[in-house]
Amino acid sequence: MVIKLSEKESLLKSFSIFFITIELLIGILFFNYYKQDVERLRDKLLLEMKNYSFNFKDKKFNIDLIDIDPLRDYYTLHENNNSLYIVAPLAKQKSDLKIIYPKTEYIKSVNSIKRDIFKKYLLITILVAIISFIFSLFILKPIRESSKMMQTFIKDIIHDLNTPITSILLNLRLINENSEEIEDIKKSAYIISMLHQNLNNYLKNIQNEPELFDTKEILDKNIEFFSSIYQNLEWDINIKSLYIKTDKSAFYRAIHNLISNACKYNTQKGFIKIDLDNNILTISNSSYGIKNPKRVFERFYKESDRGLGIGLHIVRTNLKNLNIDIDFKVDKNNIVTVKLNLKTIITKKAKSPK
Repeated sequence: MVIKLSEKESLLKSFSIFFITIELLIGILFFNYYKQDVERLRDKLLLEMKNYSFNFKDKKFNIDLIDIDPLRDYYTLHENNNSLYIVAPLAKQKSDLKIIYPKTEYIKSVNSIKRDIFKKYLLITILVAIISFIFSLFILKPIRESSKMMQTFIKDIIHDLNTPITSILLNLRLINENSEEIEDIKKSAYIISMLHQNLNNYLKNIQNEPELFDTKEILDKNIEFFSSIYQNLEWDINIKSLYIKTDKSAFYRAIHNLISNACKYNTQKGFIKIDLDNNILTISNSSYGIKNPKRVFERFYKESDRGLGIGLHIVRTNLKNLNIDIDFKVDKNNIVTVKLNLKTIITKKAKSPK
């Protein structure tokens, strides 16, 4: 059974919650058992010491004579650094009897209790781990079935879209007219084609061989495309050439999705700022706010009726495969900032060709 990354996360979380909860309860129970066993050990020693004060038949105890103290509690177990002891009165004597049990022997007995408790605890822990894993697999089953149904549905959509999209793009290339309407149709067809390619590559997990290219080229192409569509937004661009070596197609799709999201979820007269400097690509945009910024990369999570909720999940998956760290933040003014750290894909060979 092949388990995908998202399913592994669900399996790990459900296993951890169940296992840790049960382990805490078992830990508390075994700790109480340990305290009770130690208390029973002390009670047993006290009883044996009392019996010894009458018959002197147990060789594990030592005795000593001490001065009488009228305030002393007789037949009470005491403990110091070297021993456990009780004091018993001696009839018609001017001294009391101190019955002593070596502390080292007492510690050995306590350690024996610890080892016995630990062995039982370890055995129960293994059993709980097995049960937790089976329970987690049981919880994962409906999630896998739902995910499989969704993927089958998306595959069917991709298959059905492939022919009309290809036909539209081919026919648009044959049209020589350069009217504004035709350009809008071309842009819309391109967006549909990109969504189709995103879904197809995501489901098939396609990875191409790394190639050397300029990041600025990818950014310029996407900025030119989206700025012509979202002319109501203010664009602030500050990018420099930066040659990297990675899967160009996957990197292009990630950048396309990030800029697309920055445009789609912007305010009416908002801004987009793109900065590339010191190996860090920063994309900032105004927005109406995000309720749960920590969940934006979750598959199928969305805060509006628009989209499928997989765009940013695809971005994170692509960037993870490319070994690029992504940082996503929303400040108190609802400014969304996404930062990509490109240093891991910049090598000594990744330099601008002469």
